[in-house]
Amino acid sequence: MFNWIGTFNKIPDSYVLNHHSLDGFLLLRYLKVSAVVCFVGCLITWPVLFPVNATGGGGQKQLDLISFSNVTNTKNRFYAHTFIAWIFFTFVFYVVMRESIYYINLRQAYLLSPLYANRMSSRTVLFTSVPKDYLDEGKLRRIFGKQVKNLWIANDCEEIEDLVNQRDKAAMKLEAAETKLVTMSNKARLEDAKKGGHHEEGAELTNNGVDGESGSVAARWVQPKQRPTHRLKFLIGKKVDTINWCRSELERLIPMIDAKQASYRAGQGKFIGSVFVEFYTQTEAQAAYQSLAHHQPLHMSPRFIGINPEGVIWNSLKISWASRIVRNIATSAFVFALIIFWAIPVAFVGALSNISALSKGTPATPTSPATAPLLPWLGFINKIPPVILGLVQGLLPSVLLAVLMALLPIILRKMAKLAGKPSLSSVELRVQNTYFLFQVIQVFLVTTVTSSASASVVSIIKDPSSVTSLLGQDLPKASNFYISYFILQGLIISSGAVLQLVGVILYKLLGKFLDSTPRKMYKRFTSLSGLGWGTVFPVYTLLTTIGELRCRLDMCCTANLLTAITYSIIAPLVLGFATIGLYLIYLAYRYNLLYVNNADIDTQGLVYPRALQQTTTGVYLAIICLIGLFAIKTAIGPLILMIIYLIFLVLFHFSLNSAIDPLLMYLPKSLQTEEESLLSLENGNTNGDSMTDKKGFQATGSTDTDGKDLPAAPHKKPNFISKFLFPHIYTDYHTLRRLVPRGFAEIEYAPEVERDAFYNPAISSATPILWIPRDEMGVSRQECRHSSKVIPMTDEGAGFDEKGKMVWDHETARPPIYQEKVYY
Repeated sequence: MFNWIGTFNKIPDSYVLNHHSLDGFLLLRYLKVSAVVCFVGCLITWPVLFPVNATGGGGQKQLDLISFSNVTNTKNRFYAHTFIAWIFFTFVFYVVMRESIYYINLRQAYLLSPLYANRMSSRTVLFTSVPKDYLDEGKLRRIFGKQVKNLWIANDCEEIEDLVNQRDKAAMKLEAAETKLVTMSNKARLEDAKKGGHHEEGAELTNNGVDGESGSVAARWVQPKQRPTHRLKFLIGKKVDTINWCRSELERLIPMIDAKQASYRAGQGKFIGSVFVEFYTQTEAQAAYQSLAHHQPLHMSPRFIGINPEGVIWNSLKISWASRIVRNIATSAFVFALIIFWAIPVAFVGALSNISALSKGTPATPTSPATAPLLPWLGFINKIPPVILGLVQGLLPSVLLAVLMALLPIILRKMAKLAGKPSLSSVELRVQNTYFLFQVIQVFLVTTVTSSASASVVSIIKDPSSVTSLLGQDLPKASNFYISYFILQGLIISSGAVLQLVGVILYKLLGKFLDSTPRKMYKRFTSLSGLGWGTVFPVYTLLTTIGELRCRLDMCCTANLLTAITYSIIAPLVLGFATIGLYLIYLAYRYNLLYVNNADIDTQGLVYPRALQQTTTGVYLAIICLIGLFAIKTAIGPLILMIIYLIFLVLFHFSLNSAIDPLLMYLPKSLQTEEESLLSLENGNTNGDSMTDKKGFQATGSTDTDGKDLPAAPHKKPNFISKFLFPHIYTDYHTLRRLVPRGFAEIEYAPEVERDAFYNPAISSATPILWIPRDEMGVSRQECRHSSKVIPMTDEGAGFDEKGKMVWDHETARPPIYQEKVYY
């Protein structure tokens, strides 16, 4: 039962890089680095701050004894907090800088590897907001020169998209109706056999022939009035035979679509302001991507490279530069307002959990008079049965809160698309930013402030002048909530991620009721769930920042780290629970990325540096909190030192970003040349350039992914300290290129794939092949023969078992609807 654990532990994280995605590998690295940051934080803070806080003379008890709130007897003790904060926060910023260098080198090695560099997406640049005068293939080829291999000028495809949608809808309706007819016939045969009837396989084909009247074979088992039917309009439409209607509809639509697709390929469609330009090499594509394409501002920009055709949001390509600016402002304003006012529906849901108390007053006591109900018009609530009241106050708030939190990522992604983002990867990157902002404001700041303020509200009302001292005492106590939160995250969320209860229900239970055709059964069997990077990273970044400050599994990693960092000096105990919680979450995601999840969206790892930058939010929040607490305690020396340190960090952070930002977006020409020389040496060509020879590489003629036969590393194996302190040497490009996928078959594209790659899917969409189960009576074979006159249909690879249950052959052969994956 537990034999898999040993194998699981032996698999390196680099396996995810080679067999899943760069994003998945970096998610694991972020969770592991976050756990390490929190663990080192324990080593730095606990030996000093625990004794300083415990002997602070504040009279606190239990966990509050070792928090900042227990220090009251001398202001000099705050110097310990100040200098420990300097050490730990400097370590955090060093880790951010080190990991940024690591990511840059890994990204360059990954994108320059033959497996990725030869892909069509890495050689294709998308230009948006292209002026009408430049929507001409000849003019564009003159601009970019002979390096251009293919050009796709985006078309207005609204009309053909509607036709393709009608065709596909009719095709799937026909497939479902044919499957239902065959299933009904097979069920009738089984019932007849139970009654003693005799049937020879294929008898109907002998008597009537597959070319007989349509439906003649099925007519023996299914009465005409039992055949699948539907109404052309909901409830009031004319009732028609589904099979006959779908065939006539497809007979009308398919020739019309084929003709329009041919006209679009011939360049006769209406052009819109976006162009895909494919170059012969990645170097030429990068040169075009990094150059200024037009002399007027905001024209032929923004531009994108590395976009997968399957991830293009085609409706965004027709947005002009002026409209994109307006949309960006409008959607940003909406998201900001949503984040600020999100507390209103959450507060309403929270009020439901105590609705009975709001609808009745409190009785008089010997020490206090009776009070009137706050909402007397809700008095009827108290008259409903206790069981129903319990459901309203207990279950309903939880369900409503879960619905609210599930809606938020959907809304944020919708806003990103409305803003004009042209690809799913760019949508995820925007969602990562907005979702993290939501996590910081609503999940962390609101919770922290309300938690500390609620503990002091009565005292503040009685003595408003005591607000600063009371908040200074109670703010550190709010960390107790996050200790419980990390326990919840580490145990419940990680175990839930491994259990995958929703996936089990969808596959085992709903599949039995909803998978009514072989196609649906096949798709459910072969499809893996994906991860939304924009809502995964921010949650755990917040947790790290709380323990520097707090998250949920399907939301975001950055939030967890932020929570830990923010409370690292105020309540160091949080770091210990954050370490355990983040490591358990790391193990859960490691299991899912190895065995469960698939990569649907590729951001080329750009979610990682954003998560690192968001992690520094925890440092700034922690410093601001310490400055505020020192001011409340009138500790002038520590206050001045923290202000000076804050200024230093801001200047360092600005300089760091200025240095690394270009390297996050572009590939340097120096490494492109270097990679060509290295590949030449590895393939047995000794004419590599001198720059490569000086690195000490020797040709081996092998490119195995495990690195055993790769050229020797350009340096000796470092010890742990050297590797950590000198990432620019020991995790440089030449070292990390040994991790990237190698030894795969060369990527080649069929002529029709190259021709249609960046056309709107409506232009390249082929007529689907319909797939129905085969029966013993020959009903499916006759239906396939007649329907295939209009649309391809087959009954191979699917049938019925002895109990009449529909099955498909997933052991011996590929299904007829199988499509080879194209690695764009």
